[in-house]
This record gives sequence, C-alpha cells and structure tokens, in this order.
Amino acid sequence: MFRRAVESSREYSGHHNQNYVVCLTEDLAPLVGGEAGTEVTVRFPRSGVLPVVIRTWRDESEILDAVQGVLPHVPRCLTKGEGYAIHSYVEGVPLSTICGNGKPVDTLIVRALAELLARMTLVRRSALPPLPTGWPTNHTDSQSFLKALARSADQQIRRPNWTAFGGLFTALGLPERALLDFAGRVPAMTRRPFSLLHADLHRDNLIVSFDGEPPLICVDWELATYGDPLHDLATHLVRMQYPEYQWDEVIDAWAEAMLRIRPAAVNGLRRDLPHYLDFERAQSVFPDVMRAAQSLSDAFTPRKLDEATAEVHRALMAAADPLRLRSVPTAGEIESALFRWLASRGDVSGRDWLEAALDWKRDQRFPEHPAFPDAAVRDALLAEGAARADQVFKGTAHLNTVVRVAGSPGPVVVRRKLPHVSRREPSYLSEHAVLRAIQESGAQVAAPKVLALGESYVKDRFTIHTYVGPQGGQPPRHPVNGLLPHEADGLVDQLCALTEVDYRAVDPAAGAGRFHEWLAEQLTLLVRDLPVESLRLARTLGLPDHVRLRQLLSRHQVTDRPPVLLHGDLNPWNLVCRDDRLGVTIIDWEMALVGDPLYDLVRHVHLTPTRPEIKERMVRRWERLLSAEHTKDWQRDWGVYRRIEIVRSAYIDLDRLVTRASLDVPNVSRAVNSYAATLAAATAALGLPLPATANPYLALALA
Repeated sequence: MFRRAVESSREYSGHHNQNYVVCLTEDLAPLVGGEAGTEVTVRFPRSGVLPVVIRTWRDESEILDAVQGVLPHVPRCLTKGEGYAIHSYVEGVPLSTICGNGKPVDTLIVRALAELLARMTLVRRSALPPLPTGWPTNHTDSQSFLKALARSADQQIRRPNWTAFGGLFTALGLPERALLDFAGRVPAMTRRPFSLLHADLHRDNLIVSFDGEPPLICVDWELATYGDPLHDLATHLVRMQYPEYQWDEVIDAWAEAMLRIRPAAVNGLRRDLPHYLDFERAQSVFPDVMRAAQSLSDAFTPRKLDEATAEVHRALMAAADPLRLRSVPTAGEIESALFRWLASRGDVSGRDWLEAALDWKRDQRFPEHPAFPDAAVRDALLAEGAARADQVFKGTAHLNTVVRVAGSPGPVVVRRKLPHVSRREPSYLSEHAVLRAIQESGAQVAAPKVLALGESYVKDRFTIHTYVGPQGGQPPRHPVNGLLPHEADGLVDQLCALTEVDYRAVDPAAGAGRFHEWLAEQLTLLVRDLPVESLRLARTLGLPDHVRLRQLLSRHQVTDRPPVLLHGDLNPWNLVCRDDRLGVTIIDWEMALVGDPLYDLVRHVHLTPTRPEIKERMVRRWERLLSAEHTKDWQRDWGVYRRIEIVRSAYIDLDRLVTRASLDVPNVSRAVNSYAATLAAATAALGLPLPATANPYLALALA
C-alpha cells in the first residue's frame, strides 16, 4: 500500500535509505494515527549498499523514541514493517542546500549545532536500547570506548568487504590489521561520562526549520551510538567539512555549550580530541576507497576515474599518520589499481574507451610464449584486479598478484614495478633476460619462467611469471629463520649450477675487469648519491663520506676468480621453500649480476640468519662441488666481501630509516630494527670508532 503511494511522491536519497515524502490519504491516515493530507516520510533501505558504517543498534525507531523527551522535534517513527518505516515529516531544508560543504557556517548556526550536541547528553541511558556485547561496562572509560569503536570498524566495515576489495586495499598499501593495530595503540585518555551520540551529524542530516523554532533539527539517527561525547564532536568536525580556520570556533562553541549542560564532558578536550579525529580519518579510508571504486562500476568515464583517484588519494593521505602507513601510493599507482579492479568486475563490451584501454602492448624483446598466448595474458590482467588480498604481495620494488588462467597448468604471478620506489641498490641486468638464459642453459636452477612482458593501461609495465608457491595460490613459505640442512644443500647446488649458464648472453662485457674493485666502487658511488639528509645523519653517526670510504675499501684485495652469473640478493624472502632435492626456488632476479661466485654465498649468509653449523655445511659443500679455479683463496677473501656487505647495510638501512622507504617490506623491517648492531659492526669493519653523537637521544632511538 505504501509502495503505491510513493509513486506520486517527492524523492530524496540518503546514504543508506531511499526516502519519499507523501501525503497521507484517507485510507493510509488511520494506519499511522495521522490526519489525511499530512506529509510523512516513507523510508526504504537502499539495495546494494556496501556495509561501510558502524551500527551500534539495528532499529532506528527505538533511538527516536528515546530522543523524543529531550529533542521533541526529531522525526517520530509512526509505523514500520518488513523493509520500510514511516516517519513524521520534518519541515525545512537541509543545511547542505543553503551552505554547501567547504563553506563557512554562520556563527549562530554553529552555536545551535553545539547546543544540539550538548542536549543529546540529557537522554537517559535507561531509555536507550541494550548495548552490544563488548561495549565498555564502565561508562566513563574513554580509552575503552575508542578501542571498541576501532574494533567495530574492523568487524563491520573492513571484514565484510575484504573478499571483494581486499586485493585493492593491499595494492593501495592498507594492511589487513590496520584498524586492530590502531585499537592496540590507543593511549590512556581522560575519563568523560558517556551519553547518546548522533555519530553522523553532517550538513545533509541537519534540517534548517522554516519557522526557526527550533532552528536546527537532526535527522537520520540510524548510526547513533553511546559513548564519549568527544567522538561526536570529532565526527561532526570531519564530516561537516568546515573550512580549517573555523575549527577553533566550532570547538569553542561545543565546549561552551557542554559546560552549561554536562561540564565533565569537556575534561581533557584538547588532549584527547586528536585521538578521535585520527580514528575518524583512519576508519573512513576503507569506505572512501570502496565508494570511489564502486562509483566507477556504476558509471565509468575517464573523468570519473580521475575523480575517484583524487578521492582515494585524499583518503589515504588523511589516514596515513593514524594508520602508520609506510607510504602513500602516487596518483598514477592509485589510478592503475582502480582501473585493474574495475576491469575485473565483468563484461566491458560496448564501452569503447574502456575496451580500448584494456588492450596491452607486448614488449618486442619477448615474443609470444607458446604455452601462454596473448589471450591468456589478457585473462591474467583481468583476473589481477579481482584477486583476493591473500593473493597480492607487495615487495621492495614490485606488486605481485597471483592469478589463475584457464588452460594454464598452475597459477601465474603478474609483477608490476612500483613507480617512484627509491631502491638505492641498482639493477645491472634485465630480469627477463636472466631467467631466459637460465632456462635455455638447462642448468639445474629452480627459478620462475617468464611467460609475458609488456605494458597495460597508461604504459604500466608488467611481467608474468610462473608462480613457484603452493599450487593452490596460497602465499609462499620463505626460510625467514634460516635454511634447513636439505635447503642449504639445495641452494649451494644451484649456486654451483649457475656456472653452467652462459653469462655472455645477458652481459657480453662482463668479466673484463676485477670484480672486487668494481663492487667497492659501486658502493662508494651509492654513498655519494644518497640524499643530503641521509648523508648528514651518516656523518653524525661516524660513517665516512664516499671519498674516505673509497680509501678505506681500497686497502683490501681479493683473488681473481672466473666470473659467473650471480643472483645478487639471496635474502630469505627471495627463496621459496620446496619439498624436493633442490630445497628452494630462487625468485626476484632483478639484482642479478656477473662476478665472483664467492660473493653470492657471502651475501646470502650476511642477509639470512644462519647457524654456524649450516654456514660450515654450505661452504664445505660449495668448495667441494666447484672447481679449484672458482674457490681458490676463498677463506682469505670471505672477510673482504663480508666487510663490504656490512658497510653497505649500514648506509642502506640508515637511508631507509631517514626516508621511511619500504619499511613495510619484511626483509627491510627486520634489517632496520637491528640498526644499532649494524652500525657498530660497520664502524668496526672499517676500523673506525663508534662516536658519541651530539644528541644522546639519537643513539637511544637507534638502539
């Protein structure tokens, strides 16, 4: 009956409900206890709405009943049924229609708003519905309340959407535990008496009455909650989008109104308000990203993509500090991630611009793979955007997404180089050329196979490799705590097998010079090119500049050994455990180079927790399997290469601490967490004293 009535009604949409203003007919009036001709609001839940809000209570009518005694002009629930509710109609216009977002709000309205927020504290707790399980039982414990909010945001916003959007969140650098970790960091806070909170007081939910009595009326109470009044102020400040210069006026008006009605609510205002503002920005990033992505599915144009990219970038920047995000993607990275997510949503036929943008361009250096034709590449790129969060791995320099493609015997991984990543250690060879040389040599080296190389949307370069983790596509297992005996044997066997690969196919000029001298010079050039801030701190900590470093490194020489292909970065996360004779698969060959075979072994032991007995096992096996010309004088030269790697780590890890680059990557995080020991080892290796820094707190921080 009510659905027929809305056909001739006025319609307006909320975030969560479709609202229709209708006049009660003679038939309808008795059903709601009203008079014919009276206007009412019929509310239907909007279908297909993402779960992007925190709800303390499910039934808005119970909240409206509780508020009536204190704020009698809010809507009344006249009746409700399956899938609808009818509220009394509030005459007036939304504040948003006469004073849009970003515009300053008149001082009289600000004071009226503050009065509204303060009067909500007069609603009795006994009049409200029961609180959910897990809510603070002490109704003055502000810290517990904020923790409960963060956990509720994780449970009600992040978790339900993780399947559909988790891959996109991960690509944008939003960790799965971001909100739970935020909850764990909530500090001690001043106690304030809990009260009813509206929790969604923005310009669309504020009605400016026609007669001015009262001047403002709150609508849409479905997100109301019970807790620290400071939370309502914080959500109001952010969602009203006041100009920045008006914030102090709003805060002062709120404090003045609260001092008249609930003075204890103002305790600790200036100290604790930033914690609630941080939470609002932290939890908002998830719905903001989802809404931006969903808007592209609803109506895609290049302009909409630009707008969605800008909105996601704004949300990530706002959430970066509260969630302690290691870095915020660039606009280009965000646009590419959104586009890949959109392309994976389904059929894009008939949408000419999108269809054209989905095309990809093959790199002419790598012809079509017979087992992975162009159609398979396109399918892999489409599947990339739909990948689950546990299929997306962010490394130091690459975003890796594991996907399945029809006709392929197993999962494949789409690798995209992260733009603007400051990786101080350079790459010397093309990874795809190295992997192809290994495959063509027939050497017993377990490494991924390259299936495709090219550019997709907006010249975003990608490589597709065979996936070397579990065949189900689950995350790979890395020997993060060191190699087991059979894994150590397998790695050594593969390092020896690399001598069978023709390195001239990837580096025709290799082997012409002395490798150790070249390696030492590359390190001095790396130090020379560090940012000014990193060099300044290095100097403070007693590390030499590049000129002095060159002198110190030139004191040592090593025996020349025939050059071979080297991996160049055998840290544990570049090794994938396997259950066969080879023990491990070696991945991420982008730092491969040609040089002394001893260097790969030394660098691996430096980068990996290695028990003495495993190290002894590896070097003895390595010495036994390789020819004498490859192992000559290795005992004497081990320490020379070891010294270079210790010194390299001292500079690289210090630069990461200064620039905050890649700190979310596991091998980087572990390295910088032990920087004090690295610094001490490096200065000792160079024969330099560890200086007493001018600021003793700096030394304590590094320790």
